[in-house]
Amino acid sequence: MKAIWMGVTIAESDDTVLVEGNHYFPPESLKREYTSFSNHRTSCIWKGQAHYMSLFVNGELNPDAVWFYPEPNAAAAEIKGRVAFGKGVQITE
Repeated sequence: MKAIWMGVTIAESDDTVLVEGNHYFPPESLKREYTSFSNHRTSCIWKGQAHYMSLFVNGELNPDAVWFYPEPNAAAAEIKGRVAFGKGVQITE
C-alpha cells in the first residue's frame, strides 16, 4: 500500500493494518522528511488518544493529516505506533 499526497509517496508498505476503513502503516514506512509537528490530539473511546502530524510537501502544508496512537487502549493494541492518513492523502495499492 502507498500513501500519496501532492504526487509524493509519503509512506509505502506491504504490512498495513486495516481498522475502520483506514490503513495503518508501520512507523518506519513513513518518510518523516515530509512531516512536521502538530500538537493536535483527539480521543476515541475504544482506541484511546490519537496524536497528529502535519504534512509539508512542495511548499504546501496539510495540517493534521497523519495520526497515530502511541499508547492505544488494549482493544487497539495492533495499531500501536502505526500511522494513518486523511485530509486528501490517497491510499493506493
